[in-house]
Amino acid sequence: QVQLVESGGGLVQAGGSLRLSCAASGRFFSSYAMGWFRQAPGKEREFVARITWSGGSTYYADSVKGRFTISRDNAKNTVYLQMNSLKPEDTAVYYCSTREVGGQYTYWGQGTQVTVSS
Repeated sequence: QVQLVESGGGLVQAGGSLRLSCAASGRFFSSYAMGWFRQAPGKEREFVARITWSGGSTYYADSVKGRFTISRDNAKNTVYLQMNSLKPEDTAVYYCSTREVGGQYTYWGQGTQVTVSS
């Protein structure tokens, strides 16, 4: 069982930055790849970024590539999402999740709201 708690969301002007954190409980955090997703009002949840268990490889949605950076600290059981050059279209609830070897995402946090004003 893994519990995930996101934090760091808020209101920011376009062009600004935020860093989201996802703190995990459980002994096996370091064995999981981790992902960030987001869901805007009236839209489907969409993939944002993911990172392998070691942090050695990262993957991004085209819409955030070059602006967002995913990282992790396994000693702190935490994964981060650094978001720079934010745009109003980045406004959404952001969720972190654990990714199984087969590619499915299993455990989810409650989400943190990010609002970018123009």
